[in-house]
Amino acid sequence: MAHLTITTAAADQIRRVLDERGHGLGLRVSVKPSGCSGYSYVLDFADEAANDDVCFEEHGVQVFVAPDALEMLDGSEVDYVNEGLNRFFRFNNPNVKDQCGCGESFTV
Repeated sequence: MAHLTITTAAADQIRRVLDERGHGLGLRVSVKPSGCSGYSYVLDFADEAANDDVCFEEHGVQVFVAPDALEMLDGSEVDYVNEGLNRFFRFNNPNVKDQCGCGESFTV
């Protein structure tokens, strides 16, 4: 069974954005072929769950992952970080073998 961890910082941000939107079930995470290293993360908000979504729930929020992305995301931690003026979701993914220099794409 695949596993995905959601930090309290990520959960707080997901909750904050859903509250601002006024609707939604949680965060949707997928991957797509992209960039110079192979894949990039795709984030969106889930307004409804697809029949084949796998749902991870922690700290009162839900993250939905499509089955075709599970193998690449298995064991990952979804975090939300503040670095200087930048704020973003960060994936601490143990499956990543290499990343491009700018950090936009990865290889598994």
